[in-house]
Amino acid sequence: MAIRRLHADAIGMLLGGVLDAVFGDPRRWHPVAGFGRFAGAVERRTYADDRAAGARFALVAVGAPVLVAAATAWLTRRRPIARTLVVAGATWAALGGTSLAREGRVMADRLDGGDLESARAQLPNLCGRDPSALGPPELARATVESVAENTSDAVVGPLFWGAVAGLPGIVGYRAVNTLDAMVGHRSARYARFGTASARLDDLANLVPSRVTAALTVAAAPAVGGRAGEALRVWLRDGGRHPSPNSGQCEAAAAGALGIRLGGRNVYGSRVEHRPHLGDGGPPAPRDVRRAAALSVVVGAAALGLACALRVGAARRRDKPTGVRLRGESAA
Repeated sequence: MAIRRLHADAIGMLLGGVLDAVFGDPRRWHPVAGFGRFAGAVERRTYADDRAAGARFALVAVGAPVLVAAATAWLTRRRPIARTLVVAGATWAALGGTSLAREGRVMADRLDGGDLESARAQLPNLCGRDPSALGPPELARATVESVAENTSDAVVGPLFWGAVAGLPGIVGYRAVNTLDAMVGHRSARYARFGTASARLDDLANLVPSRVTAALTVAAAPAVGGRAGEALRVWLRDGGRHPSPNSGQCEAAAAGALGIRLGGRNVYGSRVEHRPHLGDGGPPAPRDVRRAAALSVVVGAAALGLACALRVGAARRRDKPTGVRLRGESAA
């Protein structure tokens, strides 16, 4: 029975990936938006300007959907069709690869058309930087960096945790990632309260970010890059970024695309100077399109790998142990 559950998980993740590829994010009644409203209500009840309150908030906001997912997984343990459909829906809701690539291509179109104002208006769909003073090269850089980072957050991360833990893994990862976006940033309100959510997100992405970088290296030839160069830049520059995870993805993407990322970033009143990643020139609109294409290839590879790992787990459970009962013949 456990084997059938694992196969149902694999088929469900595959179907969810196909749904994302065909339709992108659900247009209405998105479960992540519903979770955001739930987390907002929990925050209003638990907020205090200290880390202990933030830890309690993260425990409740992540623990509740994980418990629901675990109960659902248990209830569908003998219903493979229902299990497949539930996992497919959760995977579709958790993935954002198609919408991410689409937003990148829209930015490339606006930069190619010289429409600077609409390009600046497009950037908040991708990241939280202040676009008001950014020119085309900086808009292109911000887009490539966001696409590279979010390929891990919106694609590889949920698939990795789905391969490891099934439905609770998918739901739990998306909850953690959403909390980080809500309260994990540096601001006067969340400097302490958001610490637990930010650290939990760092932990959840520790492996997925590196899987993303490795897949980016392997996929570099698909966008005209060289795997060897991508690997060299990843290993050299991946640790330079202030984030323990984002730098892995961005460095590998810089090497795969043959460009240079990093520099001055403005987030409202806060300014950060990021170290440079890669050895090429600044990204152009063409590189934004290549980054979007690279993200799609990496996402497809991650989906295949996650499904294969889940099926492989089923086969390992089905494999005879080789232990014989007393008196049993070896013949």
